Amino acid sequence: MRTILLAIAVVVACGGGSGNAPPAPTGGSGLRARAVVAGLSNPLFLTAPAGDARLFVVEQPGRIRIVEDGALRPAPFLDITARVGSGGERGLLGLAFHPRYAENGLLYVNYTDRAGDTRIERYRVSADRDVADPGSATLILGVAQPFANHNGGMLAFGPDGMLYVALGDGGSGGDPLGNARNLNALLGKLLRLDVDGGTPYGVPPGNPYAGQAGRRGEIWASGLRNPWRFAFDAGAGRLYVADVGQGRAEEVNVVPLAAAGVDYGWNVLEGTGCYAAASCDRTGLQLPVLEYEHAGGACSVTGGFVYRGTDAALAELRGSYFYADYCAGWVRSVRVAADGTPTEQRSWPLGDLGSVLSFGEDAAGRLYVLSGNGTVYVLEAAAGG
Repeated sequence: MRTILLAIAVVVACGGGSGNAPPAPTGGSGLRARAVVAGLSNPLFLTAPAGDARLFVVEQPGRIRIVEDGALRPAPFLDITARVGSGGERGLLGLAFHPRYAENGLLYVNYTDRAGDTRIERYRVSADRDVADPGSATLILGVAQPFANHNGGMLAFGPDGMLYVALGDGGSGGDPLGNARNLNALLGKLLRLDVDGGTPYGVPPGNPYAGQAGRRGEIWASGLRNPWRFAFDAGAGRLYVADVGQGRAEEVNVVPLAAAGVDYGWNVLEGTGCYAAASCDRTGLQLPVLEYEHAGGACSVTGGFVYRGTDAALAELRGSYFYADYCAGWVRSVRVAADGTPTEQRSWPLGDLGSVLSFGEDAAGRLYVLSGNGTVYVLEAAAGG
């Protein structure tokens, strides 16, 4: 395995895959990346509660910052730097607001603690809408991490109201502990939790292994290496999972929202190709709809979102999934046909964005790019585009 590249928490580790790669993307025009705010410390994610015009930006060291009316508020919304172990692929990695946040004020974070282990915690907003109560921390789930990398980091509420949590395989190279294929381990999985149905959570009865001996009921999908970012597209009833590969290529997976028990193939497969073997059995394994090799400086996929915004100038992009590569710095989009075929692939000339750490989506469906240079950019129609 390659040396852990980046001193910036994220996604990274490296990629893998080969095989039926799609055609090279064509050029795109009519889109620009406009800087919204700068000066952030490794901004790793951006989101907003439903109906809220503010932007909430996750900083790797352990802070959540608010951007309102284009300005960065000086005081953090939440500061848990004393609890967070940050550096490399560790840190405050994810944030999700409860679907009923306007009523209950609950938010959930995913971070690595000072020991390097994953913690999913719940917090509550204070009487001041711009400040969360750090004393309201409630542990939802703790997962020991055997190595410093492949922590995953994303968590999000699905259209079904369940909280989904992405965990990498635990790190090192090649999944030496066999976590991704072990249904009695949470690492290398996508989890589905009912945070309203138990203390600290309930296992939804629709989960594929609920109630089965020797299998963890929290598991929704398995066979993942480092799913840094995933996204729901309720408009088409799909789940997109961008899984960082090992050493050859990167992959994007697309499955129906209701598809339970999906096995994404790691570490039998790396993309569509066999990992560390001349041949392998692909029976029952989910193949990615898109993969790209480590050429032209590419190294690590940064998953994004399907654009469902209402900007009339970007109407032709509705239904397109945006993603990037951390090392190469490019931003691309793809539309996935009903049969899973990637179509309308585009590479967007957005200028030098630096290392793309993550994408974000606000309450109005606008998309954002978060850069290692500390800047948040919004994707919008270019003048005359």
